Amino acid sequence: MEINGVEIEDTFAEAFGIQVSRILVTAATEKLAKIAATEATGYGTSVIGCPAEAGIDCYVPPEETPDGRPGYIIMICNMNKKKLDHEVMERVGMCLLTAATTAAFDAMEDADEKLTTGKKLKFFGDGFEKKLEIAGRTIFSIPIMSGDFLVEGELGIKAGVAGGNFFILGDSPSSALIAAEVAVDAINAVENVITPFPGGIVASGSKVGSKYKFLNASTNEKMAITLKDEVEDSEIPADVNGIYEIVIDGATEEAVKEAMKVGIEAATKVPGVLKISAGNFGGNLGAYNIKLHELF
Repeated sequence: MEINGVEIEDTFAEAFGIQVSRILVTAATEKLAKIAATEATGYGTSVIGCPAEAGIDCYVPPEETPDGRPGYIIMICNMNKKKLDHEVMERVGMCLLTAATTAAFDAMEDADEKLTTGKKLKFFGDGFEKKLEIAGRTIFSIPIMSGDFLVEGELGIKAGVAGGNFFILGDSPSSALIAAEVAVDAINAVENVITPFPGGIVASGSKVGSKYKFLNASTNEKMAITLKDEVEDSEIPADVNGIYEIVIDGATEEAVKEAMKVGIEAATKVPGVLKISAGNFGGNLGAYNIKLHELF
């Protein structure tokens, strides 16, 4: 199969089940809302080493938010519900409550269950907190130095999908990088997904395990550009000189598939892109095997 003259390998992305929270962060200005959202989603690239996978989903205009202010929806993900509960509390409490003019609202539709983040965080008010109703939501108002921090009492979570992915193989480092940036820009228009790596682009694709027993993951030498002439079983074609991966987490499998589709379509329009592939473990580890050819 070819899209825009670029080969789409007959392979699949192996994705995994994950627990997902989706939180709307609002503030007095769009700039302040984005600062808070960015702070709350830091150190969230991969659960291989980070305590959560996290990122900004989408911008929400003032006319669509509970408090009539601009906001951004963020997603925080973890395989374990207890760990996700901890991460949401840490990030709302230490990154949002501390940010100027912010408020935090539940943004998860069809939640499987609720975390009592706001009900717990209210105690920071030291007895001066208040319970409010805003747009039919139960909100706790916590007095702080700059005014009041508003947080919804319960934040929804649901079972989602992590690790949807595709590889962009280019004839040069620059063609692959430009295509990766274009792909992420296209994916940003899809709601209910995030691309958790820096700028949405994965530079350091990894494999399970290592020659060193103390590591549970290590570099994927078969896809490392500088090793393609050194590794006997390199999977890099001779004419490929640049590779980047895009990883996608989503609240639903359908959203992840749509993000992969639009990202791949965008990448194939960039001159110098030779092939699109994907990462998997032979279908033995992840519950979701997303076949590239079936996206189109």
